Amino acid sequence: MNRKDGRGNGELRPITIETGVAPYAEGSAMVSAGNTRVLCAASVEEGVPSFLKGKGKGWVTAEYAMLPRATHTRTSRERRGAGGRTMEIQRLLGRSMRAVVETANLGERTVIIDCDVIQADGGTRTMAVTGAFVAMHQAMAGLVDRGIIARNPVVDFVAAVSVGIIDGKLALDLCYDEDSQADVDMNVVMTGAGKFIELQGTAERIPFGKDDLDQLLDMASGGIREMISMQRSSLGLNESGGVNI
Repeated sequence: MNRKDGRGNGELRPITIETGVAPYAEGSAMVSAGNTRVLCAASVEEGVPSFLKGKGKGWVTAEYAMLPRATHTRTSRERRGAGGRTMEIQRLLGRSMRAVVETANLGERTVIIDCDVIQADGGTRTMAVTGAFVAMHQAMAGLVDRGIIARNPVVDFVAAVSVGIIDGKLALDLCYDEDSQADVDMNVVMTGAGKFIELQGTAERIPFGKDDLDQLLDMASGGIREMISMQRSSLGLNESGGVNI
């Protein structure tokens, strides 16, 4: 398969992660993947939702939005509340972050991560997961540095990527044009230890078999490992064969 940007089927788009882009937030990151750009900002607030009060545990949640002209044609702002797609992505982001956080070490505090799509060309939810982690890690590390908590509650990395089957060929990190014509489209969220948090896979046109699924997961795992290496670099952390962060 010839990809329009000249990438090999198993290659990520050019990805950059810039930290400290929202100076008033406790943690922030701008993730760019090809023509997709997502701004992630983490805020720390004292207190937790009512169902956690008095339990000595913290909470991590996320909000997601897309700017009206992040896409080729303008989309209206969701002034009457988040739509179905937005809610789905917000829940995905929250689950993904909480999966790698020991909330008991956070105390009764809430970390809210805002992910705003500045420009969309496919993979907005996967890049939001990847950037949200970097922003969250910064915020948690800041709490440790200020002596507010004893140690960073983040216990592992998490990142996400899309994979798909287009014209019978597997492809990694789909742009919008590829995603819109894919026979199979899948989003994969995985930890640094290689554990899956979420698999969102759909046969858009042609059903796929277990062999295809295994190959898609292998391709996604390789891409996510590359992205975690980029997360480490953006946070100034040394490469490690383990999951210690």
